[in-house]
Amino acid sequence: MFGFGKKKTSITAPLTGRVIPVTEVPDPVFAQRMLGDGFAIEPDADAGVVEVCAPTAGRLTKVFDTLHAFALVAESGLEVFVHIGMDTVELKGEGFEKLASTGETVTAGQPIVRVDVSRIRESGRDPITPVVFTKSAQVASLDITEGPARGGDKVCTLALA
Repeated sequence: MFGFGKKKTSITAPLTGRVIPVTEVPDPVFAQRMLGDGFAIEPDADAGVVEVCAPTAGRLTKVFDTLHAFALVAESGLEVFVHIGMDTVELKGEGFEKLASTGETVTAGQPIVRVDVSRIRESGRDPITPVVFTKSAQVASLDITEGPARGGDKVCTLALA
């Protein structure tokens, strides 16, 4: 009832930027939590090429062919989805480089995709990167630390259901 005895897990920022609630993402699919609750990272205004890293240890269940997103299952069973930028699937992988593959076991902070954030912006797209927990039944509570964060900083604590 009060969350006592629930297993907690920490999630790290997959890149450097400003942490915001997923409800502030400029896309209704994320903002309305249709894919799950979570947070997003707005890359720094001067970000160029950055590595987007695993926000927790686990197994990559999908690295999309267009490299704009990846999914993993954490060691705890938590399902995590990271989407790099808005409408970036339309770039068809341009400006993205794959650093890890579907099926690989990864550590928290391990680079998964290298992306040219300035290229995303030049294409007229928003590089905001949502991190969502796709099975809401797995999450009992979520505590996000909003504001500036460096890649690898702990920015979210979850109590697992």
